[in-house]
Amino acid sequence: VSLVESGGGEVQSGESLRLSCVISGVTLENSVIAWFRRAPGQEAGGISCISTADGSTYYADSVKGRLAISVNDAEETVYLQMSDLRPEDTATYYCGIGPAPESLATGCPRLPFIDYNYWGQGTQVTVSS
Repeated sequence: VSLVESGGGEVQSGESLRLSCVISGVTLENSVIAWFRRAPGQEAGGISCISTADGSTYYADSVKGRLAISVNDAEETVYLQMSDLRPEDTATYYCGIGPAPESLATGCPRLPFIDYNYWGQGTQVTVSS
């Protein structure tokens, strides 16, 4: 099983990036794929996820309206389009996959090593003001 993130980089405030997570060796069917991020000195936290069981998505309040998550089943790739980036978005971004919960209404599954089976190695996003 392999999850490989890419698309990170150094940008200015207000610019955009699209992160990719290519998943292989595991089915995307009935799964939740999430993006977490970890800023220096902070714990990792989930910012967005998508359920392939019903196509539902969830966004943390801190990124709502600026991020869009999508999945391309044929490419086995999950994308995170990030717009209007801010310095506080600076972090290492990770994608993880696990079993889809019944609903994303209350948020993405929160426990990285319990709710998700596999993780990628991360991609760095740096936003300067």
